Amino acid sequence: MPTSQAAAVAAELRTAMGKLTRRVKHEDRIPHGQVAVLGVLDRDGAMTTSDLATDQRVRPQSMARAVGLLLEQGLLTRTAHPTDGRKTLLGLSDAGRAALEAERGRRAGWLAQAIEAELTDEERELLARSAALMERLAARQGLSER
Repeated sequence: MPTSQAAAVAAELRTAMGKLTRRVKHEDRIPHGQVAVLGVLDRDGAMTTSDLATDQRVRPQSMARAVGLLLEQGLLTRTAHPTDGRKTLLGLSDAGRAALEAERGRRAGWLAQAIEAELTDEERELLARSAALMERLAARQGLSER
């Protein structure tokens, strides 16, 4: 059982991270669900619409709509599945990769400007050290994964 201090820090950290995440997303020009699809394809490679829906925990019909919009914009490519002729694999097009990088750049750019404008040198150093700690926490397995 976590100590009351650890529980309080956890609650504050979760709230602050949620607020920061929502604020950074304001910089997006592509809707969040579509950016998420581009991001997973960038990280994990080509996959089917069904696999994307499972990964994003949405209904296949919802994912099919998002995929359709991304295809219309030329941000995705379609290729035949190598072992199942009934399936199609979706991947990032060059335009999709460029759009994703632009989104990431806008987010990182806003955050870098905020860090420079709002934090002292000492606070920036503390934040840099804290980022490594947050990475370590993110890598920790949950109870359901053990």
